[in-house]
Amino acid sequence: MPERAQAVARFGAVSVLALAVFAAVLLAAGKNPLQAYADTFRHALASAYGFSELLVRMTPLLLAAVAVALPSRLGLINVGGEGQLYMGAFAAAAAALCLPGAPAWILLPFALLMGFLGGALWAAIPGLLRAAGLVNETVTTLLLNYVAPLIVGYFVFGPWRTAENSAYPQTAPFPQAALLPTFFGTRVHAGLLIALAALAVYWLVMEKTRWGLDMRAIGGNAEAAQRLGIPVRWWIVAALAIGGGFAGLAGMGEAMGIAGRLRQSLSPGYGFTGFLIAWLAGGRPLVILFMAFLFAIITSAGDTLQISQGLPYAVVNILLATILFVVLARRAR
Repeated sequence: MPERAQAVARFGAVSVLALAVFAAVLLAAGKNPLQAYADTFRHALASAYGFSELLVRMTPLLLAAVAVALPSRLGLINVGGEGQLYMGAFAAAAAALCLPGAPAWILLPFALLMGFLGGALWAAIPGLLRAAGLVNETVTTLLLNYVAPLIVGYFVFGPWRTAENSAYPQTAPFPQAALLPTFFGTRVHAGLLIALAALAVYWLVMEKTRWGLDMRAIGGNAEAAQRLGIPVRWWIVAALAIGGGFAGLAGMGEAMGIAGRLRQSLSPGYGFTGFLIAWLAGGRPLVILFMAFLFAIITSAGDTLQISQGLPYAVVNILLATILFVVLARRAR
């Protein structure tokens, strides 16, 4: 069996085992696990609307996972996908609100660029601190997750707040030219194509280019790479910035493709979930795609289980934790 197929098979087995453990949790709570899984399948996979919503949820998860996977090839731990997502949405919103009369062929690419730059510049801060040997990037990326939503909140509650709805702080709607196109009358937008392209670029760069070889060399032994003439410090900043740019595109997609405006409650934790996906996938592109789809199903199950089983949405966190513990136990073994 090819290595990639084996990887998918392994994670499929992990998923089945995790679902079995979660079924035991549901039984202990007095619920019917078979009915819960049947309801999830019927609402998420057996209907066109449910499947389209899976793709909507998978889009930011893919980009957030690539944002973590790329720096990880250098041995860097980017826990800041959530903050980078918010800053990407913030920068894209600034572009849309400052150029309301621009045509779509100017405004939409400009918003895409600003979304990427917003996340990239936010991630470059920990990169510069790590390259200078001052602070570990794990600490700085994690802490900046709490700063970015506050910046967004300041503008949403302050200068950019619309007067049309005083009860729910948000910006005015973006102009139509700034919105991502959607497909087939669903909420699936062009951000999905951007996410798939980002995953393909990640695979192409890491496996087929000299840049990928340099990054893998740094991840294997940074000191030896430095002695061979590879600019390690430059690559540290670049890898974190590019990864942050991908997370910024996830935020841009949520603002321009789903909400149509900037809100403080932009993400339910896509950046953190993307970190878990990238870590479980081990940076492998095909497994990232599989895990992002699986996690989209799991997060969709939360809504279904609230209605059909009367369970709180937080039960999804139990299932995610179960998958994590199963993978940890397997790796320990």
